[in-house]
Amino acid sequence: HIFVDVGLEVMVDDTGHLEAVKVTWAYDAFYSLLITEDYGLDADGDAVLTPSEEAALNGFDMRWVEGFNGDLLITQEGRELALSGPQDVTATFVEGQIVTTHWRDVTQDTAGSGTYEVTPYDASYYTAYEVTLPVEILGADQCRSRIAMPDITADLDALRQELFALDRQTQPEDAGLPNIGAKFADKVVVTCASS
Repeated sequence: HIFVDVGLEVMVDDTGHLEAVKVTWAYDAFYSLLITEDYGLDADGDAVLTPSEEAALNGFDMRWVEGFNGDLLITQEGRELALSGPQDVTATFVEGQIVTTHWRDVTQDTAGSGTYEVTPYDASYYTAYEVTLPVEILGADQCRSRIAMPDITADLDALRQELFALDRQTQPEDAGLPNIGAKFADKVVVTCASS
């Protein structure tokens, strides 16, 4: 499994219209070590990369297959918003961890202002995202954010009971069980007051 700390910069216009999101992913130290070894970087093992080694990491995590949502879901009052692919990609190596950033344009926010939920998660839960890095709102003073944390204990108990009710031949998704990644995901709720 992969553990990723997430930070977000949410860009809105002066009417509270969501325009873009900058996503920061800080990969756990073990996964960062695996990637640097796979790429043949940090041969001296001092957890410091040269500028050319760091440049070799740029975009390593942006080779997305067709249809991949970038492990990011943004909804506006329950309606999913369309996002562009990754832009302005960066990668750095900080204290033994790979930290990458990328921007995603919001291409389908027609109503402007209101409440948005920004949810970084992997539907398969192979990658565990946690919003532990800063969340900032750029461009509008009337917008505020808060992090809605899942109730892991209650959600896990409920899911366990649903799984126990299945027979061995039934797949959880075929039984209509919830998207596990979304169920246990942190949500950043952005609320923009009407101007």
